[in-house]
Amino acid sequence: MSQWLTKPINTLLDADIQQAQKHQNLLTKPQGSLGVLESIAVTIAALQKTQYPRVDQAQVFIYAADHGIAQENVSAFPQAVTAEMVKNFSAGGAAICVLSHQHGLPLQVINLGLVSELPDLMAVEKHIIAPGTKNFLQHQAMNDEQLIKAFDVAKNKVEQAKSDGCELLIAGEMGIANTTSAAALVCALEGNAPEVIAGVGTGLDDNGMKHKVAIIEASLKNHANHLATPLEILQSFGGFEIAALTATYIRCAQQGIVALVDGFICSVAALFAVRINPQCKAWLIFSHQSAEQGHKKVLEIMGVKPLLEFNMRLGEASGAALAYPLIRSACLLHTDMASFASADVSEKLA
Repeated sequence: MSQWLTKPINTLLDADIQQAQKHQNLLTKPQGSLGVLESIAVTIAALQKTQYPRVDQAQVFIYAADHGIAQENVSAFPQAVTAEMVKNFSAGGAAICVLSHQHGLPLQVINLGLVSELPDLMAVEKHIIAPGTKNFLQHQAMNDEQLIKAFDVAKNKVEQAKSDGCELLIAGEMGIANTTSAAALVCALEGNAPEVIAGVGTGLDDNGMKHKVAIIEASLKNHANHLATPLEILQSFGGFEIAALTATYIRCAQQGIVALVDGFICSVAALFAVRINPQCKAWLIFSHQSAEQGHKKVLEIMGVKPLLEFNMRLGEASGAALAYPLIRSACLLHTDMASFASADVSEKLA
């Protein structure tokens, strides 16, 4: 297995936090008056070990892959939608395309393996592992080699982003039935009941939800002998895109890149990243709490608070892209605001 996943990561040091907080306290405002924006800026300044934190150089990756479990009719949409949405990303018609354009964020789509073969498309890179994962109701979703390939694609993409000067990375996903995969992953890792974690995904009705829960329950029983480690669980239930997201978060931390985490599926990948290499957690910022019912539980498991709660459940990094300008504003305020001394403003009375 990829040994680099557990290599050490530069994490938050008390001295760096104190130095960043000291600078924040000198700015021309009552201390704490910018709320969460202050803690974001202090954290990023401490991670980057600078008085002038920056996230101006940001990129968006969308990992796309199909899931064999879609054969069990666990999604309200047909599997063909994965490939159709990749075309939509390329044409600039998806929500993440609009948001990326608004904020000047370069967008790349990484095709890890779809049931439908696609021609070469603008802004879409092919790193095909297989035509989707296997149906995990009957088989492990992927073999050892496929899991390593998903990890290594992500590693190489993050390293390229680093060489391009990336300071913050937004990673998203596209894959019909991947909420079923994500829910099974959480249940296997944390021991939660499927009915507590599984959500409506693309819009299942009550009968669809009962069926989805039943499929997850049966799959957990079928793989009970292959769930000893996070890597075994990823191999049993994960999608190629979820494995790539997991590796992305770890490699971002190792490379000193802040990662802005999207919704339910991305947060599940972040949970696995933290279980594999706990030091990466400091480099993760959680953008929003989605309407998918398991997302709140995953955030609680990690002990983190998201920045936004807009009742979204679109995926494709849309919530993270909406949160990005807040992160950038936090850093600019920390960097560009005047201090009481430089602005000749009287400080708080003792």
